[in-house]
Amino acid sequence: MCLAVPGEILRIEGVLPLEQMAQVRFGTVEKSVCLAFVPQAQVGDYVLVHAGIAISIVQQDEVQRIFTYLDEIGESNP
Repeated sequence: MCLAVPGEILRIEGVLPLEQMAQVRFGTVEKSVCLAFVPQAQVGDYVLVHAGIAISIVQQDEVQRIFTYLDEIGESNP
């Protein structure tokens, strides 16, 4: 089973939309993520990430629901 996990964009690097990468925080972990599928993403946005690629921007209320669910199933530390 594959799972996309929400993370907060801390900073964005690169100029061309297809080459932009972001530093994204998942709880206490930071990872480099490709933004090619969400070029409109900005610092502070939450994005759903699967296999190192941001696949969509997530609204804050949805992020809270996801985190609550992950806490319930004991998977809040990706």
